[in-house]
Amino acid sequence: MRIMVLGAGGFIGRHIVSDLLAKGHDVVGVVRSAGNLPDAFPSVDFDELDLATATDEADWCDRLHNVDCVVNAAGILRGRQMEAIHVDFPKALNSAASKVGVTQIVLISAISARDNVTTDYSVAKLNGEVALRDTDLDWTILRPSLVYGDGSYGGTSLIRGMAGIPFLTPIPGDGEFPFTPIHVRDLARSVTLICGNEGFSKQVLEPVGPETINLKQLLGRYRAWLGMGRPRFVPVPMPLMRVAGRIGDFVGTGPISTNSLSQLAAGNAGDSVAYAKAIGFTPRRLDDALLARPAQVQDRWHAKLFFLGPAITTILVILWLASAWLGLFHGRVATQELAASFGSANHMIAPLQIGASLADIAIAALVLFDQKGRWSTGVQLLFVVGYTVVISAASPQLWLDPMGPLLKNLPIVMLIAVHGAIKDNR
Repeated sequence: MRIMVLGAGGFIGRHIVSDLLAKGHDVVGVVRSAGNLPDAFPSVDFDELDLATATDEADWCDRLHNVDCVVNAAGILRGRQMEAIHVDFPKALNSAASKVGVTQIVLISAISARDNVTTDYSVAKLNGEVALRDTDLDWTILRPSLVYGDGSYGGTSLIRGMAGIPFLTPIPGDGEFPFTPIHVRDLARSVTLICGNEGFSKQVLEPVGPETINLKQLLGRYRAWLGMGRPRFVPVPMPLMRVAGRIGDFVGTGPISTNSLSQLAAGNAGDSVAYAKAIGFTPRRLDDALLARPAQVQDRWHAKLFFLGPAITTILVILWLASAWLGLFHGRVATQELAASFGSANHMIAPLQIGASLADIAIAALVLFDQKGRWSTGVQLLFVVGYTVVISAASPQLWLDPMGPLLKNLPIVMLIAVHGAIKDNR
């Protein structure tokens, strides 16, 4: 079969692509930006498309020619494009699929897509399901619980990060939130079994593993797997967690968001027996999966760096804002000395002082909102190295200053480089 996978570059999407290829299918991957994906999957035809803008039937008709089945694994947990990604573009896709003769659509939804869950994520997911169910297509809707794997993304990365905090393990509320986690390979295997199988037509299934556990148990098992010892839980009141979620909403890339907390509280447990019977195999247990793939040093690095990433972002933003403040209100003398060393006229002092401070503010904003860190890393390095070279030329003796005003730029450069290396968490 020729199968189109939407969201093929995501955590779930990549595993679906891998499993489909292993079973001999011809795969088309739709992604916002292909990047290095063609190198990782040379036999896949990648089509770059911003799904949030592909909300017209005409955007899909040509793309769907010769496609037998579509797997929609695209989704976002937060952001202004929620409705476009989960409802608007799928409506256009469904309409085009009906016209060009696509036989089947498999939608990866969420176990929280229920009437009693009112987050914008769950509402949008449910509306996307309704839009598919109202068509005459052969559709199957999958509502997985927490999806984990050898790697991680989103919620599973957060769990790894919480488990990797030294000494004490913070936990939201009482930690009794239930999950029935499923391994991403078992979810991918399920999708491959469903593709081309009419027996799953017009069904809504909840892919879940064989065991329901709460958040405390989940963190304890991941902490043991990482080799971090037994957890010492520190309950964090939910009002405080919601404040952290609001901050994450504002930044856009924080480890915690309002939606993630709401999804946590909504419950993520499912019927293990029913799913195993429906799909024809029993997904692996969490303990078995962890035992089969012992934690490596990179897993511990990832867990320990998870919360350090946002902390480094915060520190760098504070650094640039503080530099702007000090330069604007207390930097006139230093600017005069620097200008004098290069023989600049006095009328250039104020523009230099104000311009440098405004540049620092702009860099702080770039660090805060550059989600992948590509632009902010280069710009920061350029400015820090530039500052260092200029000041070294004007006052080389500062390298010998016991307070190290220039030497301190070396660890700052390294901190910026580390931030750039870990900022992109996809």
